[in-house]
Amino acid sequence: MSSSSKPPFILIDGSSYLFRAFHGMPPLTNSKGQDTGAIYGVINMLKSLLKQYHPTHIGVVFDAKGKTFRDDIYPEYKANRPPMPDELRTQIAPLHEIIKAMGLPLIIEDGVEADDVIGTLARQASEAGIDTLISTGDKDMAQLVNQHVTLINTMNNQLMDIQGVRDKFGIPPELVIDFLALKGDKVDNIPGVPGVGDKSAQGLLNGIGSIDEIYKQLDKIAELDFRGAKSLAKKMAEYEEQARLSYQLATIDVNLQLNYSPETLVPEAADTARLADLYSEYEFKRWYTEVTSNQTAVDAEPDSTTNEDVTASELASDDITVDYTTIFDEATFEQWFKDIQAAELTAFDTETTSLDYMQAELVGLSFSIEAGKAAYIPVAHDYPDAPEQLSRDWVLAQLKPWLEDPTQLKVGQHLKYDKNVLANYDIHLDGIAFDTMLESYVLNSTGSRHDMDTLAQNYLNHRTVHYEEIAGKGAKQLTFNQIDLETAAFYAAEDADITLRLHQVLWPKLEANEGLKKVLLELEVPLASILSRMEQQGVLIDSQRLLQQSQQLATRIIELEKEVHELAGEAFNLGSTKQLQHILFEKMELPVVKKTPKGAPSTSEEVLQELALDYELPQKIMEYRGLTKLKNTYTDKLPKMINHRTGRVHTSYHQAVTATGRLSSTDPNLQNIPIRNEEGRRVRKAFVAREGYQIVAADYSQIELRIMAHLSGDKGLLDAFSSGKDIHRATAAEVFGVTEDEVTDNQRRSAKAINFGLIYGMSAFGLAKQLHVSRSEAQEYMDLYFKRYPGVLDYMDSTREFAKANGYVETVFGRRLYLPDIKASNGARRKGAERAAINAPMQGTAADIIKMAMLRVNDWLQQANNDDVAMIMQVHDELVFEIKHANIDAHIATITELMEQAATLSVPLKVEAGKGENWEEAH
Repeated sequence: MSSSSKPPFILIDGSSYLFRAFHGMPPLTNSKGQDTGAIYGVINMLKSLLKQYHPTHIGVVFDAKGKTFRDDIYPEYKANRPPMPDELRTQIAPLHEIIKAMGLPLIIEDGVEADDVIGTLARQASEAGIDTLISTGDKDMAQLVNQHVTLINTMNNQLMDIQGVRDKFGIPPELVIDFLALKGDKVDNIPGVPGVGDKSAQGLLNGIGSIDEIYKQLDKIAELDFRGAKSLAKKMAEYEEQARLSYQLATIDVNLQLNYSPETLVPEAADTARLADLYSEYEFKRWYTEVTSNQTAVDAEPDSTTNEDVTASELASDDITVDYTTIFDEATFEQWFKDIQAAELTAFDTETTSLDYMQAELVGLSFSIEAGKAAYIPVAHDYPDAPEQLSRDWVLAQLKPWLEDPTQLKVGQHLKYDKNVLANYDIHLDGIAFDTMLESYVLNSTGSRHDMDTLAQNYLNHRTVHYEEIAGKGAKQLTFNQIDLETAAFYAAEDADITLRLHQVLWPKLEANEGLKKVLLELEVPLASILSRMEQQGVLIDSQRLLQQSQQLATRIIELEKEVHELAGEAFNLGSTKQLQHILFEKMELPVVKKTPKGAPSTSEEVLQELALDYELPQKIMEYRGLTKLKNTYTDKLPKMINHRTGRVHTSYHQAVTATGRLSSTDPNLQNIPIRNEEGRRVRKAFVAREGYQIVAADYSQIELRIMAHLSGDKGLLDAFSSGKDIHRATAAEVFGVTEDEVTDNQRRSAKAINFGLIYGMSAFGLAKQLHVSRSEAQEYMDLYFKRYPGVLDYMDSTREFAKANGYVETVFGRRLYLPDIKASNGARRKGAERAAINAPMQGTAADIIKMAMLRVNDWLQQANNDDVAMIMQVHDELVFEIKHANIDAHIATITELMEQAATLSVPLKVEAGKGENWEEAH
């Protein structure tokens, strides 16, 4: 844009906002079950933009219902797009109402798209010399950019001017239509020219010119310097009509006849009474407070969090003036260090060369002890002409006593990573009092992601500098040591500052709830240090065994592919969904179990499982998929993950991912190694102990069923577990009306399916499929079960009601599990939330118990200073150890006792432990 001081004319692509908000926000609902997430997201983005620019002229433009002139030109236009979901459609009318009540001009023109209205108004404004800002996420709008027209991305606030278009597309704005016409657009179903992609389109346009110029000089294409140029002229000639059609479809009409102009689109005073009614109806509590407190809708702070109880004063932290220092000399270091040592709490962060904690090298450290004030100490920026920095060895030597001091309290964002990095320098980070990632997770595990950028936006209304903005993307992304110091220092200092500010917002919320406070301070924060030690310990892998298994799997995969082709009667690509759909549902005419959102027959794992019950082909395809995944994910990959320094594999445990509190892991994912088939169990055999040690696996037995007995208080279940009965045999006896001695293996299997099915909220239909019986028979089993165990049915009913009334359920130990879909108007989402409401307290309590067990076992190891035992893995309800042969049985007995005493329920916890040379033997 020009340097005019006059606020710009802003055109907002409301339809782009709408879809981005719908797909980018969690599926929020109000207490009546009305969907509100898209409304919330759009209004939030509008408020943010208005606050930033305070425009004197503005238009919010939406697509109209029905067809446009492009559909007349090309009936297949946008045919690939799925129909609008009902849960989005129902939000459009109230969203329009709120926008109008805010006093903003709302524009909808029949027969044309929002793009054409925006294009026409932008042309009119340009001709009048008015600077225009178009807020959109639509790349097609780049064709409108000129000296007076700039785009701003709705999601990341990035501006795109003429140079920005060149940087993104490799061509100037005036050739964007030609670019889109040549390469086509799958989203809008613009056909383009087959075989022409980004590179060849850029090559044609920069080498020759527009489409018109290209078709005048087809013979010049072969002279151009890009891959495939020599043979492209023939294809261009063959598809000229399609290219010309695509040009028409991609062209935004800038010459509409409108009965308004940029000069007439002026915001009016907000109708605060109407806004108050709308905000009240859709339960946007803080916005309601704003308008009823006589704040204007345009000037009010944007609400950028899914937690409606965040106050305006918290969001005002975005207005803090920052004071960031880069420390280059010992005198400045000493002054800052003195302040840090005297502080009650210090926010601390490291900057490194890698996300892999075993490979990462320390580049710098940042600190903050006061909101808005932070310091960065660079120690290893090594790009050409980098300024002189303090020595890493010197800085770490000075900081080591403070870093290791448990009385010097620290807060960080995902401090487990920093602890691991410092361990590489023989520094054992202690004094971890808080972690903002864990604070957010404990407060609401499903409310949002828990990374710093998201939390800063949600809780502080602050957009942080994102790493990709300073380091680039993909293969050319710089590591932190390669980034110029001025840019890097601000980024690093901001991390520490924002961490402190986030803690100041999050901690009071947790402190106000005793249950959540205990989950954070007594479970999650101390667990992070234990997980750090487990990660650093790693696990030994027998790479030779895995290599042999990979070779055997490769042979079997080839055999399976051949068997599948024989059954199908032709060769096809098993990795192609389209070809698989053709074989299964067109050629073989198998029943269509489920459809994709676009209406095609689904080939998902769930569908193949159901078809495999009756047909051999899907059964073979499932086996092929399973073995291919096993080979690619584990037998091929694990040997490559062995750390050259330790000779072991080091996973990463994640505390803030699952909704229920269970841990997850990556690189490798230990939770997903299959154990129900021989090939998966063979992978576990490759997890071995070092010489003189054995692997010990200690597993909670039927822990979720025991938790169900505790939560429901059902007398029958409590008696069965307390007397040590086989719970599945006891259930079978109750349901089938026989004595326990008379229970058949088949009846026990059915009872097991009922027991586990119910805790996962399985319906009679689902149980019928699992047991291969009729739906009525499955319903009869369930009715008998609830008759024998009435406390279970009471628990399920009361839990559903509690979830609907409160929007969450709780574990035995106070962890909250929010259910945003519990009142959703969409029946499938609501039913899913109801099933989760029943299961989440059991899964969450099981997660809490195994974490408590890890803490107890760790305390024993620390107190006994026991180097003979190492806790090396946590998988589902199991802890895995590497234990020296001497006294192994005594250690197993101690571990079993500690785990069984980790928590007190109405029924005893039972742990089964085994030992062996590898994980599978121990299991």
